[in-house]
Amino acid sequence: MTDDLVLRRQVCFALYAASRALTDVYRPLLDAHGLTYPQYLVLLVLWERDDEPPTVSELGARLRLDSGTLSPLLRRLEAAGLVVRTRSARDERRVEVGLTAQGRALRQRMDEVPRRVARATGLTDAELVALRDTLTRVTETIHRQKEQ
Repeated sequence: MTDDLVLRRQVCFALYAASRALTDVYRPLLDAHGLTYPQYLVLLVLWERDDEPPTVSELGARLRLDSGTLSPLLRRLEAAGLVVRTRSARDERRVEVGLTAQGRALRQRMDEVPRRVARATGLTDAELVALRDTLTRVTETIHRQKEQ
């Protein structure tokens, strides 16, 4: 009989430890640009959607962040001159988040971050893709089950 209540057998601990290790890799790379990891995630979404700025609620849904967490992030990014929040021309109740010229320019300076993080993992490109896809599937499955 195996004992499931052993730390090394816990998937949750493996994910937690890996997340902390990756955050440690990201920290100095992002500190060099004055960013936190959550701010970096916001910018990733905005860089993808530069042609059509998302609303605050769309951004929160994409990042799985509530407005209480997202609003301070956006305030700090706005104070840094990287993003701007504006009322939607189509619906004044909605607030859109767009990049400033400085926010767009930052994208080129961040180009090396994903490659450096990937190298730090010691995994091949195929292993990283498989890991990402597995974690995405786990996340989506758990969220679907919570909604039922």
